[in-house]
Amino acid sequence: MKTRIIRIGNSQGIRIPKLYLQQTGLGEEVELEVKDSEIVIRSTVHPRQGWAEAFQAMAAHGDDKILDEKSMNQSSWDEAEWQW
Repeated sequence: MKTRIIRIGNSQGIRIPKLYLQQTGLGEEVELEVKDSEIVIRSTVHPRQGWAEAFQAMAAHGDDKILDEKSMNQSSWDEAEWQW
């Protein structure tokens, strides 16, 4: 898609179509990087962001236990016949 660089106050910018924003998951804040004469736009929000802290908090509260212990016990068929 071609677009024009427009004046925004004392700066310049481009308009990004709503569909592109939805497809990329870009929010209100992005990271910009110049790489090989290109401008790369990257989201500042990353998938699984904050998971490590959440898991640490779960462990501290004892909430990191297996909920279905029965599924961990294999039957004799599982041990003898099942192959991965």
